[in-house]
Amino acid sequence: MSPAATAEALRALHSGRAAGDPLVVPGPWDAASARVFEEAGFPTLATPSAGIAASLGYEDGSTPPEEMFAAVARIVRTVSVPVTADLEDGYGLAPKELVERVLETGAVGVNLEDSDRSGGLKDPREQAARLAEVRAEAGPRLFVNARVDTYLRGVDDPAAAIERARLYAAAGADCVYPIKAPASHLPRLRAAVDAPLNALALPGGPSLAELGRLGATRITFGHGLLLRSLKGVAEVADELARESGRFSGRRA
Repeated sequence: MSPAATAEALRALHSGRAAGDPLVVPGPWDAASARVFEEAGFPTLATPSAGIAASLGYEDGSTPPEEMFAAVARIVRTVSVPVTADLEDGYGLAPKELVERVLETGAVGVNLEDSDRSGGLKDPREQAARLAEVRAEAGPRLFVNARVDTYLRGVDDPAAAIERARLYAAAGADCVYPIKAPASHLPRLRAAVDAPLNALALPGGPSLAELGRLGATRITFGHGLLLRSLKGVAEVADELARESGRFSGRRA
């Protein structure tokens, strides 16, 4: 299918979902993990920037754009399901170049955050204008997920997240993502914004079905699935260390 048709199929996965039946979107950090998630039957995948950063040996937020785009491209060409790419704040690229480079990877979606490089929040109207430019350049070819970072930056009032989410939806975002929103806020957020709502699943938090009942249309995991996988790697490393007569250097 063309990028526009694939992106439209991705939009269709978000529409008309019943309460308690959210779209669950794993986040692969490399080609191997992407294949595993596809083989498990997930209809779409969303790369996490923090997970890819860790897999490439970088701190979150410090991956060179060239390496991030290359990693996304490797994931996309490994699977047959639609892939969306978390590209942080877009690396300062002009909307036209950003859209071109996303499409070159084969991804049909992009996740863009409204944090700035200093760790603060961008002006919401300026961010909405940027999202509108991305939408204009992409047309129907990209699914745009607009991340709202108010909770991440310590602003716990849901009204602040709602203001931004409404602006971003009006600018053409296909989905809004108030990352780290408390589960108790999801019903209010869902009722206040006319767009699919992305929720972040956290260890020890509500189940996926409960997040859906609370209002989440789509659920992602950030780099959480990578962290869970690394626990398994650590267990293998300890086992190998014991078998080889060495003590593990890791601390509990």
